[in-house]
Amino acid sequence: MENHHFLAYMYRLRYIKRWSLMRNVVDENVAEHSYHVSLITHILCSIANEVFNKPIHTERAVSLALFHDATEVFTGDIPTPVKHHNNQILNSFREIEELASDHLMNTVPDVLKMQYETLIQNKDDDELIQYVKAADDLDAYIKCISELSAGNKEFATAKKDIELSLQNMNMPEIDYFLSYLAPSFEKTLDELSLFSRNKGKPK
Repeated sequence: MENHHFLAYMYRLRYIKRWSLMRNVVDENVAEHSYHVSLITHILCSIANEVFNKPIHTERAVSLALFHDATEVFTGDIPTPVKHHNNQILNSFREIEELASDHLMNTVPDVLKMQYETLIQNKDDDELIQYVKAADDLDAYIKCISELSAGNKEFATAKKDIELSLQNMNMPEIDYFLSYLAPSFEKTLDELSLFSRNKGKPK
């Protein structure tokens, strides 16, 4: 019986370190990042559906988010400043990414290829991919907040760059997230617990 290595490769995303050019208070790997992006994608789509009455396919978007960095099991996490240093480097990286995508698909059992091809090599769900991209940036923004809150000024410039990127997306869901959900990441556990205990008490 032929072995298929797809899932074994996916599990190895936990060994791929993110933010490799930066000094980190808390290290982060691609597996946990993928979970966080999926979680934020779900929340953004829920905001779109429930707050702004948009017909967004939440489950499909979350599935795309779960696999959005799958090819990094072969390429590693290439830092954004390196990828975007110039167009030649960016185009070369896109070619490498496509080769990695093809290689990863070759590890999927034939009977499942169509299912995962639409997630890993998707080029058609532009609207949903926009939510994944927003979630990707928001996770990076939260990482910056966490590092800065721990006294690590290394992430100050990255935070400003990500804020500009989020602003340029012009998505009301992002504004809602930043207003109502993101501020909690600047609080300590004691502050979060105190708020939970006091919520609902008469003033």
